[in-house]
Formats: sequence, structure tokens, C-alpha cells
Amino acid sequence: RGLGSSASRSREDSWLKSLFVRKVDPRKDAHSNLLAKRETSSLYKLQIHNVKPECLEAYNKLCQEVLPKIHEEKHYPCALVGTWNTWYGEQDQAVHLWRYEGGYPALNEVMSKLRQNKEFTEFRKERGNMLLSRKNQLLLEFSFWNEPVPREGPNIYELRSYQLRPGTMIEWGNYWARAIRFRQDNNEAVGGFFSQIGQLYMVHHLWAYKDLQTREDIRNAAWNKPGWDELVYYTVPLIQEMESRIMIPLKISPLQ
Repeated sequence: RGLGSSASRSREDSWLKSLFVRKVDPRKDAHSNLLAKRETSSLYKLQIHNVKPECLEAYNKLCQEVLPKIHEEKHYPCALVGTWNTWYGEQDQAVHLWRYEGGYPALNEVMSKLRQNKEFTEFRKERGNMLLSRKNQLLLEFSFWNEPVPREGPNIYELRSYQLRPGTMIEWGNYWARAIRFRQDNNEAVGGFFSQIGQLYMVHHLWAYKDLQTREDIRNAAWNKPGWDELVYYTVPLIQEMESRIMIPLKISPLQ
């Protein structure tokens, strides 16, 4: 009787343990290499600056004087993708997105050259006096998303930021590789990125719309497409937190 009871408990323990075992396919490559575009080696930097309310106008004016010079300087292997003020979301906030052609070596080259640039040094000092806080992230592009290229306006932009549960980035990528096909009809998909340095397991989707009503109409129309609801159902459990910013581009932004 004792042996039978022991064997029964052993089988029960084994069955219970199996409920909590998650099978993971063995991989021989980093997640970033599996998800990022292989044909390019671009690195992106997302900057978010919280500006003192009384300084936002001066901050914008200063950025519009200095940032185009960096963007247009041929000796800097970087480009300004877009620059905005947050309209709905956290107020008095500036968002900048840069691309570094050539990855980390390009980033290091630009940073090294800017440290020797007296105008940029003064710019950073003056800018610093206008800020309450700032943060940045280094990002890679998802392979299945659109390339963020300049576009004519006027548009509003939505930056949707998702904090994923650790270990779910591959799942997110697999689902969104299919989901993005549902959101291409109106050319609203601008770019999709995931973090490499900074806050990790962060995903950013950038969208463009003519106005808020157009945004509402396009998003509602997606629910009428067979398969969209299923993809949303499976991706929502992967998210810990999410945030939406509606942004207005500055005059110097290539994304208008």
C-alpha cells in the first residue's frame, strides 16, 4: 500500500509540474538578429525630453536651429527621422527619432564628433537648462515593418509604446508579422522598433493619420477584417504596460 501511494504521488507531482513547463525551441541566434532587418544595419535612437512648460517655445526654436545642421552634415552618419511635440499624452514633451547608418560604430563616430563641436556643446548646455527630465533608448527595426521615410503633411503621429513581459519578444514579432498586413491600406504604418539599450522589452509602433477622426475610422475598420481580432486576442496577454502619444511634427521634421 505504501509503495502504491508513493507511486501515485509521484505521478501526480509529475503531472502538476508539466502544467508549468513552457517548452522553448532551442535557438542559435540572438532575438535581435531574428527580428531585425538583415539588409540594413541601422540603429535608431529615441529621445524623450520633458520640458519646463515655460520653456517649450524656446526649446523648439533652439532645436529647429541646431538639429537640421546635424541632419544635413555629410560627415555625420546619422539622420533625423522625425521630431515632435506631444499633443495628447504627457504634456510639454519633445520626442526625437534619429537613425545611425552603420549601427553602433556610426553612433560612436557621431558622438565623438559632436563632443568636438562647440556649437553643439553650447546647444546641449542651453537645452539642459530647459528640461525637467530626459531619457533615451537605442532601437532596432522589426524586419516586417515599413521603413520610416520622409512624408508630406499635414499629419498627426501616434507613438504607441508597449512594455512586454520578458521572454515574449519572439511571440510578439510572430504575431505582428501577420498583423501589420491588416494596417497597410491607408499608408498609416510608419515604423516599428524594439529596444536594445535603455528600458528593455519595449516595442514602439509609429503611425501617421490626417487627423484624430481619421485615426478612429482606420482603427475601427481593422476590426472588420477577418483575423485581426484573433491577433489582438493573442498579443494582449504579452503586454505589461502600454502608452499612446499623439504628436505634432515640428517644421524641421522629415516626417510631416
